Amino acid sequence: MAMIQGLGLQSAPAAGFSDPNSLHRGLARWNRSRLSPSTPRNDWRLELNRDLRMQQKEGEFIEAFRARVQDEVAQVPTDPAGFIAWFEGLKDNGPGQWDPLFDWLATEADLEQISWFLTQEAAGEAGFDDLVALTQVKLPARPKLELARNYWDEMGRGNMGGMHGPMLDMTVQGLELAPTIEGTLWQSLALANTMTAFAATRRYAYHSVGALGVVELTAPTRVASVAAGLKRLGVSPKLRKYFDLHAVLDVEHSKAWNAEALMPLAQEHPEVLPAIAEGAIMRLRCGEQCFEAYRAFLWAGARTAQTVLLKESA
Repeated sequence: MAMIQGLGLQSAPAAGFSDPNSLHRGLARWNRSRLSPSTPRNDWRLELNRDLRMQQKEGEFIEAFRARVQDEVAQVPTDPAGFIAWFEGLKDNGPGQWDPLFDWLATEADLEQISWFLTQEAAGEAGFDDLVALTQVKLPARPKLELARNYWDEMGRGNMGGMHGPMLDMTVQGLELAPTIEGTLWQSLALANTMTAFAATRRYAYHSVGALGVVELTAPTRVASVAAGLKRLGVSPKLRKYFDLHAVLDVEHSKAWNAEALMPLAQEHPEVLPAIAEGAIMRLRCGEQCFEAYRAFLWAGARTAQTVLLKESA
């Protein structure tokens, strides 16, 4: 069990927490509950007390995480051109980039293995469209417009068949995956919890701008590898559509995000650049930790360890 549960305990997303497994499962359940539409309840005071308790846990986690990345962002340029160059450089030299997991998914993984990977990814998916919608609230006009354009693409430009979220759902259903919080490694849940904390908490709004922007920047090569693996295994184009689309579309999304969201902020609000940089690095560190955990499971025969972990967390 130590191979999975202990993996990455000294890395930034787990630093200072002796039981990240319980922490992130609890946060994941809370996030699912607090973001779900509901109706008024008589026990709303109890709900507020729960939310306060969980917000404190979330805040402690994010602040400990922030403290661990300070050295990485200390020398980030603060002039607009220098900052954009640094940000775009994360595609090649950021944490977790070019992880060998993705070449392996493209060329060697069998359907069971790639299905396990997709189950982890689906369970840890925070919903890019919703994160963008939450992040854009009260942003300066030009970045807000770019997030609006990005959101409109995520929503299929008003066409239900083009909505990105249901495309991923179609893959999950078509491959008969069953993503659950209980069946997901805590590293994947930590990624979703971090992204949700950024988008749902206004003091981290600019962290969210950085984190979402770095997803657009770095995702195309990874999703292209997943798409290649699915194609190699004979998965239908319909079930590959989400990955095929993002391998191309996110390249353009990234260019627009950098030009229309990041550059205006760098020019007019340079004081927010450290937060944007922290958000980008924290998102990449979460991804890096996920890839390490996935490889430990898929490459090192850790299925027995995962079974034990899931029994303990049940």
